[in-house]
Order: sequence, then C-alpha cells, then structure tokens
Amino acid sequence: MSSTTPRPPASRASAGAYRLGWLDALRGIAALVVVFDHSSYAFLAEFRQSLAPHFNAGRYGVMVFFLVSGYIIPASLERRGCVRDFWISRAFRVYPMWAVAVTSVVVLDLVGVAETRAEFGGQDAATAAVAHVTLLQELLGTPSLLRVLWTLSYEMAFYLLAVALFTVRLHRRSAAVAVTLAALAAVSATAGCVLPESALSTSVGTGPLVALGSVAMVVAVCCASTGSPALRVFGGLLGGSLALVLVPLNSTVRVWESLMILAVMFLGTAVYRADSGQSSRRAAAVTVAVVVACAVGSAYRYGAGASSTRLGWISAFLLAVLTFGAGRALRRRRMPYWLTGLGTISYSVYLVHPVLLAVIDGTIGRWRQNNVVLEVAFFAVLLPLCVLTQRCVEAPGRSLGRSVSRTLDRAWGRTPDRSSGRASGPASGPASEGAGGRKPVCRGQPP
Repeated sequence: MSSTTPRPPASRASAGAYRLGWLDALRGIAALVVVFDHSSYAFLAEFRQSLAPHFNAGRYGVMVFFLVSGYIIPASLERRGCVRDFWISRAFRVYPMWAVAVTSVVVLDLVGVAETRAEFGGQDAATAAVAHVTLLQELLGTPSLLRVLWTLSYEMAFYLLAVALFTVRLHRRSAAVAVTLAALAAVSATAGCVLPESALSTSVGTGPLVALGSVAMVVAVCCASTGSPALRVFGGLLGGSLALVLVPLNSTVRVWESLMILAVMFLGTAVYRADSGQSSRRAAAVTVAVVVACAVGSAYRYGAGASSTRLGWISAFLLAVLTFGAGRALRRRRMPYWLTGLGTISYSVYLVHPVLLAVIDGTIGRWRQNNVVLEVAFFAVLLPLCVLTQRCVEAPGRSLGRSVSRTLDRAWGRTPDRSSGRASGPASGPASEGAGGRKPVCRGQPP
C-alpha cells in the first residue's frame, strides 16, 4: 500500500472491525483460560489437581488460538496478495513483544528475581538463541525459554505451509489439507507411532539441525518474498517442506498431536473459505466432522500420558471447537467491548503472564493450597500491565511494520495492473486499494 492510499470510509472500517469482533472475543477467552491454567500451578494447586483429569484448560485455550489463527492468517495473506508484505507484517506483529518478554525473563533470571524452568541440556547459548529467533525452537530440539513459546513454533510452521500453498496456487484446498493431516494423525495414533522426543535432533545433533533449519527458513522466506516466480515457488516449497519435516519428526509432543495441531489450524482456514464464498458450507461441515472424529479417535487410542488424560484432552478439544462454532454463529452480533478489548491485548497477555509467574517462582514460590485472593491479584496486576505493553510495544511495532512495507513498496515497486486496474492476485477489500481506486500488485504475488 502506498503512502497515498486513502483511508477507507469510517462506516466501512467500523463494519470490518464489527465483523471481526468475534475473533477478538475468542482470543480474549482463550488468553484468560491459558493464564488461568498456568497460574493455577502457583495459586490453585488443589483445584487444578481435581480439574486436570476431566478438562485440560491449557489445551482448550491453545486450540481456540489455533482455530482463530487458521481462520485469519490465510485471509491476511490473501488480502494483501503479497508474500513479502505478509512476512513483514508477521515479523513486526510477533517479534517486538516476543523480544520484550524473552529479554525481561533473561534479565530477571540473571539478577535472581525470576526462576526459569527451561533445561537446555548442555546446549550452548548461541544455539539456543538462534533457535529462538526463528521461533521454531520447539521443533528444532531446543526447549522454550518461556514454555508458552511452544505454540509459536506451530504458528510459524503454519505460516510456512500457508505461504507454500499460496505460492503454488493451492491455497484454496484448505479442506483437503485439513482432512489429510487429520487422517495422518489418526493413522499414526492407530499404528502406535512413537518417536523419541526431538527425534531428528537426537539423530543429527541439535546444533547442526538448528543451523540447517535456520538457514532453510531464512532462504525460504527471502526467496518466497522476491519478484521472481521461480524463486517464489522455490521459497514457498522449501518453507513448506521444512514445516512438514519438523512437525512430525522433531516435535516434543506425540506425532498424532503434532499433526492434529496443523489439521486444526487448516480446519479454521476451511471455515474461512466457506464464509468467504470460496468453498461450500457442506465441504466445511464435512471437514469439521472428519477432523473432530480423527482427533477424538486419536486421543482415545493414544491420548493417555503423564501430561494429559483421554478425557481431559478430548473434552478440551471438543469445547474449543464448540467455542469457535459459537463465536462464528454470533459473528454478526456486536461483541462486548471488554471481551474484544481482551482480544486486543491477548498476545501481550499470552507472553507477559509467564514472565510474572517466573518472578513468583523466584520470590514467593508456589502455594500448595488454593489461594483465590492471590489468583485474583495476579490478574489484577497482569491485565493493566498488558494494556501498557500493547500500547507501548505491540502497536508501535505494527505501525513500524507498515512503514517498512511502504518503504519497500517505493524502493522495489508495487505497480498497478493497468490493464484491469486490479491486482492479479487474491488481494481484495478497501485495505488493498491504491490511489485512484486501483489495487496495487506486489511483485511477491504468486504467478
């Protein structure tokens, strides 16, 4: 988008925010549940012990997040119609707050105020740092410094796959991708497929895998963002291949659950396709049914373990799908302001709360009995702090990302398609319109 791009009319902008309010509401709910799950270790140990066998609150929260990401991320990519702009947007959306959270916990740990629980098993600091910078650390054999960062590794894998499908123009096959991944998860669970934790790292060594994976990711992102059709396809396929290798073969969770996480995200995308008229609602309904059946069957067959039970995982998963469905059913209604506000700060909430919990571990420690007062006090401190970080870190970061995109547009070109006045890719909507009503064409579009 050029610097001269006019703002959409207020009524249209507010209508867009109105339509997406349900997604913010879901993010807010998911963030609260994840924080409750993690803080219950410190303040509600007795309650947590009785709840966990029946309902895995943490898995519920992250599954809702994954469904929302699956719905909105491909929409963002295709609205822009530009891989380069997509990666810039993601980088400036994710990294500023990530850097603040990671730096904070490292500094607080060094001064003896916080206690981190990650065990790096003799890995050198450089290897761990490089792995974390890629956001793929959980899939590269490096434990996350903040445990919540494991979900960002799967988010990054999903980004790579979404870009891969976009560059080869198969991005509308979301339902087929979701069904395939879910079926593979079910097969792996039925076959009792068991791989050691971080199997590839064990085979080739964490250091070499981190180096190879990091280089592959950088090359994939850079090539997919170029103006050359051949390089775009190469970069997209390289990134997608990296994700498809790391997720099933080097995950820290079971193979079936790793595949199911990706299936859940593509399930969200399949629902988006139906809502945007790119596929039928029947196809989306069939996809939901297949993914749910495969997930429940996989968890029942191979879901018991030290960190979860069949019932706890299955109930959390089903409730997450129902929550997403309820949000979608209410998408034309105005969501409560406090709930959409929680969605706005949800990323800060997700990253800041483990930093506070690390401080608690390093100071007052965890309570063996329930202490509701401290649980409420924790939220009372966390939420205002996250409002501050959202305004001072997240919002400026996103603004800087837009500035970088405009600068690169001017330097590398974003020329209008003079033959039709429209982008040749899937970008649409007022946000992608250029001056004079023409939609700009990014040189990082698929051929």
